[in-house]
Amino acid sequence: MPRYWLMIPIAAMVLCPVAYADEGMWTTFNFPSAAVRQKYSVTIDQAWLQRAQRATTRLEGGCTGSFISPDGLVLTNHHCVVRCLADHSSPGNDLVNDGFFAARRSEEKKCAADIISVLVDVEDITGKVSAATAGLADVRANDVRKQTLSRLEAECVAAAKKKRTPLACESVNLYQGGQYFLYKYHRYDDVRAVFAPHDAIATFGGDPDNFNFPRWDVDFSLLRVYENGKPAQTPDHLSWRLEGPAAGEPVFVVGHPGGTDRLYTVAQLEVQRDTLVPAYIARNAEFRGRLIQWGKSGAEPARIIQDTLFYNENSLKIFRGLQQALLDNDMLVYKNGREQELRTRAGPAAASAWDEIATAEKRYREIFDRHLYLEGGVGFNSKLFKYARALVRAAAERANPNELRLREYADSNLPKIKAQLFASAPVYPDFENLTLSFSLDKLRENLGPDDPITRQLLSSESPDSLAARLIADCKLGDVQVRRALWDGGAHAIEASTDPMIVLARQIDPAARAVRKTFEDEVQAPIAAAQERIAKARFAVYGTSIYPDANFTLRVSYGAVQGWKEKGEDVAPFTTLARMYDRATGRDPFRLPQVWLDAKPRLDPTTPFNYVTTNDIVGGNSGSPVIDAQGRLVGLAFDGNIHSIAGSYWYNERNNRTVAVHPRIIIAALRDVYGAGVIADEILGTRRQPRGGE
Repeated sequence: MPRYWLMIPIAAMVLCPVAYADEGMWTTFNFPSAAVRQKYSVTIDQAWLQRAQRATTRLEGGCTGSFISPDGLVLTNHHCVVRCLADHSSPGNDLVNDGFFAARRSEEKKCAADIISVLVDVEDITGKVSAATAGLADVRANDVRKQTLSRLEAECVAAAKKKRTPLACESVNLYQGGQYFLYKYHRYDDVRAVFAPHDAIATFGGDPDNFNFPRWDVDFSLLRVYENGKPAQTPDHLSWRLEGPAAGEPVFVVGHPGGTDRLYTVAQLEVQRDTLVPAYIARNAEFRGRLIQWGKSGAEPARIIQDTLFYNENSLKIFRGLQQALLDNDMLVYKNGREQELRTRAGPAAASAWDEIATAEKRYREIFDRHLYLEGGVGFNSKLFKYARALVRAAAERANPNELRLREYADSNLPKIKAQLFASAPVYPDFENLTLSFSLDKLRENLGPDDPITRQLLSSESPDSLAARLIADCKLGDVQVRRALWDGGAHAIEASTDPMIVLARQIDPAARAVRKTFEDEVQAPIAAAQERIAKARFAVYGTSIYPDANFTLRVSYGAVQGWKEKGEDVAPFTTLARMYDRATGRDPFRLPQVWLDAKPRLDPTTPFNYVTTNDIVGGNSGSPVIDAQGRLVGLAFDGNIHSIAGSYWYNERNNRTVAVHPRIIIAALRDVYGAGVIADEILGTRRQPRGGE
């Protein structure tokens, strides 16, 4: 759940070789081993990096995990498995709040919508992409680039199948078009829940403690991947160093950070400051109020909104932090100075690229609302509508050659879409009414009552009445109905009278039109300009800088270290005893009864959470913290409040990663939840067969 200044040191490190600050989310094939050796006197070689890569997993919902046993056991954060737990919950059987433990492997619960992937190989395709787009005008180059990437992905998959080593292949853009790679993944689509603690202890302190430290959160859960109906064999799992790291010790976070904008131009940052971030805050602050109000109407509404409310409150805190960072005029002035320096050193061939981005960003401001609400789907916040749009677009796109489809419907992405569509997840009509009516209201407010789409949908109905009618008559909550529409293709979609399918068909032309405007007038010129800036940056700095994060595998380095907050030292570790002192018996400082009962059995000096200087952002949730010998010494789950600005820059002075200590995980399993057999599997201390194995 981590997401994301000291002035000159931070921004300067974005442009200059990293030698001092613990900055950067580095690829395994361009890791600054020499800088790490110089600073920390430890050697991180390619063998270490390859072992870490094979042990680290990507959860396609936006998190990271790691293999921690030879039988496919995966460690990740609790908040990364809440969706799976919620899908298996019902009134009186709340796996999110009450926790879950599969005493037998036969009791492990299928996470039908989840896919776990492991990166096994990387292929540089920069030359092929550059050759395909050479000499083309921006719009044509943008189209050909996408077609080329889809073709190369398909060829990669076909080549793997021919060798009888099936792989998922995804194209990856690094340095904003400076480099292109094919990332090749071993993908597991049979993922099952093994263990999760109570939500009250995984999120102890709730929103008041979120992005803060000290912390006492047991934010971990366990999954298992299967192949051919049996636990997958994962010999490259991480061994545990139970005593954890010492203060000052170098540690490494390996994971899939979701996205940073540190290479953005000032013009791009200004659009985020003036348009994107404030719009998000205004919309979602109001949505939070609606959620809370509905949640107070009963126990079941309170249960249903829990995950959405947590995500909403967490995101609001992030975006308010981003707004604060972007409103720091001194930092933008400094970044502008560094930008002017690179423009001067880049020479006349690239100097105009920044102006071209500024022109494109101006156009983006003009179409922002329409693109967001129609193509981005913000005007139709409904699980049922998401199903409908996926079905309508998949039917249209699958009829096209792979290279000519919208990129998200290329063959390489279809397994993810199908996993979401065919998962037997519950749909709550009253909650759907709440979310859809609110988003329709925001659509009318932001597009205006005279917009053609507004008039088409709301000329004779209110947002509330339209939402109620659509949801009452929709049949897409039935997975078999969705499967039949998928299998029936374009003919079935055109013949369907389901109101959500009809809605998705109605708005699709307008959504595609604004998407085309965005791609041709914003995306295409920016992509062309960024490619020229990347070449200029390489000419000046080479690859001594790191690329922006984009939910691909990265390694960050740092050390266990506290910081000063308002003149006071913040110690790097917390211990178990203080958690009990902080407990009030009321949310969000309420302890589950099993933790109260276990108090006499627990060592009050047990390390609980700790902080490091590692540079991470959202997507690193569930990332293993690894020592210089390649052993797991913690589990990343958050950042402190100063880490939020990490989307744009890094400050070693107070940007911190927050991790769960391995000792409290094992103590929870053995002494609180009676799951010693799982602790044994993790530590390899004793192999006891579990029923159903």
